[in-house]
Amino acid sequence: MVTARRVNSMTAFARTEHAYPWGTLQVEIRSVNQRYLEPHFRLPDTLRDLEPVLREALRERLARGKVECSVRFEPAEESQAPAVNTQRLAEIAEALSVVHHQVPNAAVPTTLELLNQPGVLQAQPLDADAVKAAAKVLFDQALNELIDARAREGHKLAEMITARLTAVEEQVVAVRALMPQILQRQRAQWLERLDVARTELDPQRLEAELVLVAQKADVDEELDRLTAHIEEVSHQLAQKGPKGRRLDFLMQELNREANTLSSKSVVAETTRCAVELKVLIEQMREQIQNIE
Repeated sequence: MVTARRVNSMTAFARTEHAYPWGTLQVEIRSVNQRYLEPHFRLPDTLRDLEPVLREALRERLARGKVECSVRFEPAEESQAPAVNTQRLAEIAEALSVVHHQVPNAAVPTTLELLNQPGVLQAQPLDADAVKAAAKVLFDQALNELIDARAREGHKLAEMITARLTAVEEQVVAVRALMPQILQRQRAQWLERLDVARTELDPQRLEAELVLVAQKADVDEELDRLTAHIEEVSHQLAQKGPKGRRLDFLMQELNREANTLSSKSVVAETTRCAVELKVLIEQMREQIQNIE
């Protein structure tokens, strides 16, 4: 049995967060199994035009899975505090000076009234490029964590599948070892029944019938195909890159041969082996649904 080199699960979660002088960024990435790569993004308006860059980063690193990406941005209170537009304030002061010169008794506006004049207070501009650059770095960190988590989960899946695959191989070996005895026992039972019935048949016709019955009960071909599929599953587990679809196809082929083996079963031993094969294959198939 070949040891799995790298199997990646499609189920994982990662989150990164960092506080900057201008605010706090948080990135969350969740992925579950999906036939194709299906990314979804939730971004604040200030980072909306960053989506194509993040989407491309996902496509370069992931092959399959439904991936939900969420980016949250909370500006720092300092960055939201308004600043005084000194130029506008100077213009107002000059205008007040002219008014005071023309109307000496005019009321002098209070500081609060000055601040409420249009254009005196302005929101401090946020460096959008700095926020986007930081969000991209944080997203890459979260993506790395997600990929590591998918690899750890995939390693566990590979161990489970390899163990079940070994059990499948043991069942095939057991059936193959039983077949000569089963065929001989079946031939003896048929001869005994015919002898009891004292049925007079042509010896050549009788032998032909026995050969036909033996051929129907013979499962060497199915066992050979099961062995070939087992070897191919082991081979695929040892390959790099996405392999989930290929493994899922192989599970269908294994199940097909197990069903044929069950339909050809003539004794309880092979029936039990066929049932155990189908249970093991179904267990592998369920886990393979999560493999990239």
